[in-house]
Amino acid sequence: MATGAEARAAQCPVCSGLAPALPPVDFNKSCEDREQPLLPPSGQGISYCLCARCGFCFAPAMHAWSREDFARQVYNDAYAIVDPDYLGARPEGNAGALHALLGGHAARIRHLDFGGGDGLLARLLRGQGWQSESWDPFLEPDRDLTRLGRFALVTAYEVFEHVPDVDHLIRTLGRITERQGIVLFSTLLCDGQVKAGEPPSWWYAAPRNGHISLFSRRSLEILGQRAGFRYHGIDHLTHVYWRQSPRWACEVFGLPKSKR
Repeated sequence: MATGAEARAAQCPVCSGLAPALPPVDFNKSCEDREQPLLPPSGQGISYCLCARCGFCFAPAMHAWSREDFARQVYNDAYAIVDPDYLGARPEGNAGALHALLGGHAARIRHLDFGGGDGLLARLLRGQGWQSESWDPFLEPDRDLTRLGRFALVTAYEVFEHVPDVDHLIRTLGRITERQGIVLFSTLLCDGQVKAGEPPSWWYAAPRNGHISLFSRRSLEILGQRAGFRYHGIDHLTHVYWRQSPRWACEVFGLPKSKR
């Protein structure tokens, strides 16, 4: 398996700690490999690095890829094979869950679905009376996100693990989220799932899906602080960033009430 310069320690982009390299996995390792490998080996090795300080796990070589690299090797015509829920089931399910949680507040919440793909989730919510917009950095690289203004609710479902520049991600979220707004996002925590010195066997560590940034709870806390966010983990998948918690978020997510 060719690994090239990937198998090196790297500096953690979250906390600047030392992140030793783990033994490589094949690039074709995907989230659909639960029972057995879905795709044949590519022969291309991808090494993840695991930060000894904050627990962030990332693939440095793929962090350095260009947009064209990702388009050619990950987000191509075969992507739906390794992520079959991407175009329909996931946005439909998330829209239904979000409306069940916050539909009673929808009229006064301006919402952005960050990394929203083709915009299905936002369209479904608009049909329910929401003020929802969608933006995707990969599909709309030339659309100026800052022109959309600020939002009371920013959702980012299954986005964080795909992002190569986590500093740019959190600073962007900080700019577009209202002071009394929240970021509601999903990404599975890697705590206890990735072991130092071992190739990541965890199903979520999937280069072929573009899962190149795997977060521990501590790394999410540290990252959020760059934009002045506080962090609240709802469970191992769902998380909230906020600065001053709006009343509706306190009621729904159990956030502490901010002092006015």
